Amino acid sequence: MRVSVFGLGYVGCVSAACLASLGHEVIGVDVNQVKVDLVNDGRAPVVEERIGELTAEVVRTGALRATHDVREAVMGSEVSLICVGTPSEPNGSLCTTYLERVTEQIGAALAEGAEQGGRHTVVFRSTMLPGTCLNLLLPILEKYVGGTAGVELGVAVNPEFLREGTSVRDFFDPPKTVIGELDPASGDTVAALYDGLPGEVFRVPVPTAEAIKYADNAFHGLKIGFANELGAVCQALGVDSHQVMDVFLADRKLNISPAYLRPGFAFGGSCLPKDLRSLVHAARRADVSVPILAHVLPSNSDHLQRAVDLVERTGRRRVGLFGLSFKPGTDDLRESPLVELAERLFGKGYDLKIHDANVSLSRLMGANREYIETRLPHLAQLLADSVEEVLEHAEVCLVGTRDPAVLAALPHGDGPVIVDLVRLPDAEARRAEPGYVGLAW
Repeated sequence: MRVSVFGLGYVGCVSAACLASLGHEVIGVDVNQVKVDLVNDGRAPVVEERIGELTAEVVRTGALRATHDVREAVMGSEVSLICVGTPSEPNGSLCTTYLERVTEQIGAALAEGAEQGGRHTVVFRSTMLPGTCLNLLLPILEKYVGGTAGVELGVAVNPEFLREGTSVRDFFDPPKTVIGELDPASGDTVAALYDGLPGEVFRVPVPTAEAIKYADNAFHGLKIGFANELGAVCQALGVDSHQVMDVFLADRKLNISPAYLRPGFAFGGSCLPKDLRSLVHAARRADVSVPILAHVLPSNSDHLQRAVDLVERTGRRRVGLFGLSFKPGTDDLRESPLVELAERLFGKGYDLKIHDANVSLSRLMGANREYIETRLPHLAQLLADSVEEVLEHAEVCLVGTRDPAVLAALPHGDGPVIVDLVRLPDAEARRAEPGYVGLAW
């Protein structure tokens, strides 16, 4: 099929390259010319396992190219996949500005007769609250096109379930494929995009598809918060939280699955915090009380504060932080708990050095760069080029990554205090050392 993918961030870039590798002819679209140029040069605009090699291959074969011209992309495709961001507004509500803008642009292109020889199908892959498609975006399309969605125009919602760091693997081996179809023909078109991939396919009403992503992400956030709170209580009582969770997770009949149920550091990223905020905001607007969901983010923030408290208790001022992106294997800093941790420590006057092998200020772009410039504008002076530079500086080392280079360099015994945020592979042995502190174990 001929597919246009709008938005070349993490979801769009991976979706475009993977669809191209399945044999589709893909045009990526982004307002950021740097991203467009990178893709056309065979380079991925994001750091992600396998995406660099895959992008280079599909660009080389001609299966993928990029443009900033919406009309050109719509004219050259029969399906438009929308993967633009839906960030949080200051009050926690969902920002649909980018969704509305690209929907208007696609509608205008279709109205000009850009797509010839068949019905065009617009597929929303961005995360959005139930009702957004039918009540907000569908009327925009119909206004511009002048036709009826589900008749002259196909519309569907196709949420993604890609984990940053393993998103290429997740695309080719999905836990499920969800298609919110306005009509059967729209659903057939989306299903054809993923023909041959494993996993169960769920064809559901559009609002159901919108809600499924929130159900997943709210539960993921809840599981992480539960494990971290339990870990903190176990630590206070002198109990090894990971031994407790080993027994808990052995019950696969009642306790669902082990995903996320390991005490660790706070969660973050571009999905869980944003989706929890918007879901709670929507519940409040509807006068629905959601005390558990409403307290997941405060619990997460309290867990992050535990790391700050551990540093303060050492009485030392020179701090090293290993890891900055919200998840290993990516350069995504948006709502990273490690960025928040660095911000809090810097604000308290700590002398801070940071090292993350995947994070280079010169390579950050788009929403990623905008976020870090807002939250941690002094990042350039805080970043260290090597693990050794941080170790030479630090009296306290916060370890927020399992990067092999960091693990190999961390000292035992005499040296800086090690504050472990990830439960290091040798945590059990280190617990006997006076300079080691586990966050929740």
